[in-house]
Amino acid sequence: LPPHLSTGESVRDKCIEMLAAALRTDNDYKEFGTNCDSMAAEIEDHILLEIKATDMKYKNRVRSRISNLKDPKNPGLRKNVLAGTIALSRIASMSAEEMASDELKQLRNTLTQEAIREHQMAKTGGTTTDLLQCGKCKKKNCTYNQQVQTRSADEPMTTFVLCNECGNRWKFC
Repeated sequence: LPPHLSTGESVRDKCIEMLAAALRTDNDYKEFGTNCDSMAAEIEDHILLEIKATDMKYKNRVRSRISNLKDPKNPGLRKNVLAGTIALSRIASMSAEEMASDELKQLRNTLTQEAIREHQMAKTGGTTTDLLQCGKCKKKNCTYNQQVQTRSADEPMTTFVLCNECGNRWKFC
């Protein structure tokens, strides 16, 4: 670490070194003509300003930045930081979701939509029956939806059930 960037605190200096090394991953930093040491020092300074101590929260924040900048599946994040597209103050405060690669964001969005659809499935359109008994309130006023293939083709269909009395939900094959 160049002497003019040294903070005099071993924890902070080590964090700056590790952030600079993360920015230098893959040697593509040369294309941008940026000083990784000064960028790392500025990122670390923004993290310290926000957290106000070099405690575990500070170390976790720095560690998160390092792992996301080094992630081989997300080279776009590092390149955007090096190019200045993402401000250094912004990378210091971004959440894990914001730093995620486009592929991971798409996967999370798909899983969220699937969970919402599954949650709403028993509510919409089901068939009311007194053949199924709720395990919670023991009443037989239930609604079930059409059976859905949630597992492999050789497994039985899954039926989603909603108790109209207490709102309990369950599924069975």
